[in-house]
Amino acid sequence: MKKLLLSLTIFMLTFSSAIKADEGMWFLMHIERLNHRDMQKMGLQLTAEEIYSINNQSLKDAIVQFNGGCTASIVSGSGLVLTNHHCGYDAIAELSSADRNHLKDGYWAKSLDAELKPESLYVRFFVRMDDVSKRMLAQVNDNMSEKEREAALNKEIAKIEQENNEGGKYTVSVRSFYQGNEFYYFVYEDYKDVRLVGTPPESVGKYGGDTDNWEWPRHTGDFSLFRVYADNEGNPAEYSTANVPLKSKYHLPVSLNGVKENDFAMILGYPGRTNRWMPAQGVEQNVKFAYPAWVEGSKLSMDVMKKYMDNDDAINLMYASSYASIANYWKNRAGMIDALTAHKTVATKTKVEDAFDKWANKKKNKAEYGNVISDINAYYKLTNEKAQHDNYLTGILRASKFAVLPSRMGGALKQYAESNEAARENMLPRLQSFIDASYKNYYLPLEKEVLAKQLNLYASKANYALPEMVRVVADKNNNDFTAYIDTVFDESIFTSKESVEAFLKNPDAAKLENDELYKLSGQLLTKYREQPENLVQPENDYQAAFRKLVAGLRESGLSNIQYPDANSTLRLSYGKVRALPADDRNDAAVNNYTTLKGMVAKYKPNDDEFDLPQDMLDIYEKKDYGRYANEKGELPVNFLSDNDITGGNSGSPVINGNGELIGLAFDGNIEAMAGDVIFDSNLQRTINVDIRYVLWLIDKYSNAKHIVDELTIVGGKS
Repeated sequence: MKKLLLSLTIFMLTFSSAIKADEGMWFLMHIERLNHRDMQKMGLQLTAEEIYSINNQSLKDAIVQFNGGCTASIVSGSGLVLTNHHCGYDAIAELSSADRNHLKDGYWAKSLDAELKPESLYVRFFVRMDDVSKRMLAQVNDNMSEKEREAALNKEIAKIEQENNEGGKYTVSVRSFYQGNEFYYFVYEDYKDVRLVGTPPESVGKYGGDTDNWEWPRHTGDFSLFRVYADNEGNPAEYSTANVPLKSKYHLPVSLNGVKENDFAMILGYPGRTNRWMPAQGVEQNVKFAYPAWVEGSKLSMDVMKKYMDNDDAINLMYASSYASIANYWKNRAGMIDALTAHKTVATKTKVEDAFDKWANKKKNKAEYGNVISDINAYYKLTNEKAQHDNYLTGILRASKFAVLPSRMGGALKQYAESNEAARENMLPRLQSFIDASYKNYYLPLEKEVLAKQLNLYASKANYALPEMVRVVADKNNNDFTAYIDTVFDESIFTSKESVEAFLKNPDAAKLENDELYKLSGQLLTKYREQPENLVQPENDYQAAFRKLVAGLRESGLSNIQYPDANSTLRLSYGKVRALPADDRNDAAVNNYTTLKGMVAKYKPNDDEFDLPQDMLDIYEKKDYGRYANEKGELPVNFLSDNDITGGNSGSPVINGNGELIGLAFDGNIEAMAGDVIFDSNLQRTINVDIRYVLWLIDKYSNAKHIVDELTIVGGKS
């Protein structure tokens, strides 16, 4: 990553611009008051009411949260849902098998009957939101501890949720903002019958793999299509063959007019989490303690998984989604370390906090804010080593199925063993379902090796009090857990479905209590949940101080941040199509888009990341782009905009000034990797799939024109 750090420094010194990216992830209900005039100057043609309306159809009705972690958009009147390939990855993998590998080969349903239902997938529609800050803050006072404050707030949250869910029709969520200084409630409607309509082959949807992840120029067809189903009245319903495609309240029209430099672009989506308000020492802790441990643990897991995945297609299918998730965050955290260092973020934030501390210790402010900075800094100093430990431990739990499963399943088995026959009979169906779900798609040699090596790393590097079993084995075997894991796996009831089912036939609580893998899993999870006594009061003081820091920064005007951190609630960001400096690696005339020609130039036969299907190479040679070509006769693949996004925005629609879909957000550039903590108006870029490439892949490449015919197409060549 030293190369990245050097390139970041050079980039920051050489690239500056008078054009300013527009920072912020904004509430839709505040658009008219805070942002609408600015957006109009940049090219927005819509009214604020056309973006967000409670009583009339608006853009917000076409934006859904996809399975709790991504964003998607409704693009037809019959409930067609467009999101990223990597957002649909789990569902596509689940629906694949060795002989019908939709993940590898792609899939396009020729009719509604051929659309495929994964086991669990939902979309969430946003209905409305409102401000309940005064009501919530009236429940608390400065004499409360943070624990008492939380209890009082949760009691009021339960009331608000009950008042607004209309007898269970809606899901209601009350969320805090500005570190607990404001509160809003959100009303959602969830649809759980969501089916796969189509996906390009993985070589297209994930083109470039880990090498190109977070990089530009990019050539990835990162999209997939699903459909929402409802009952005959349009209401959410569990899966049934009697369900029908949802009649959409509103769907996005699709523009074939393309993009050019400085075109207006807005993104609506569900950004997961930012830390723009994080204190300086919190950033320091991440850069020096937490993230290095995360990176090291992730790389170890990836290396073990890859060894097995490369040798067996079935194993590759089992672990593809898990590997992709770990790899994505591995590169993200490594890039964050370098980017935050290059930006001197700790020094910048410290300067603001020094100014705040002077303001806070003025006579009129001292009682409320005087101890804020000292309490925050004391907490981070006390928890630096714990943060490092926690990230090594989390690496185990994230990568190893058998670090977690025995404890979770063991609790249910213990209850079963200690129950009478009638109670066991009642418990058995749920327990069997849990067992069936838990023992799908795993490869025991991989699981053993990843757990053993993660424990080796944890014991060697955590530099913190270890769980007793881990400490004893580490001391005895010089931090080598290989033989120990072999033994406990051989003797445990938890390493196969058959042995767990055998236990059900002859339940024995004593046998369970003596299972070493069960005990190890329990100790790891207990350590993960541990709240050391010496941190109880500092944690309380920190939470109160952080809340006051944010309040004080807003009151004093010392912070230029005008919006709350992202927290998986619907937000809008706006900006422009905007190039990066010229790059010899990109064949495009302007370095704000890429082409199919550039994609083919990267082609490496039989390479995991840069292989392409032969039929795509054939159609490229014919240059059969149809109405999806740009004015130069090129087929655009990806383009850049300077929108403010983060994880959770994956799959978000990129919308032009007329409210038309022009692309899908799927990544950010590595130069702006620190974007979760600081926004850089020169560096920040969003990498988007051009909608013309999406439609070409569906229509020309996949021969699924019937799907394109569902869409409302505007502009372009006839």
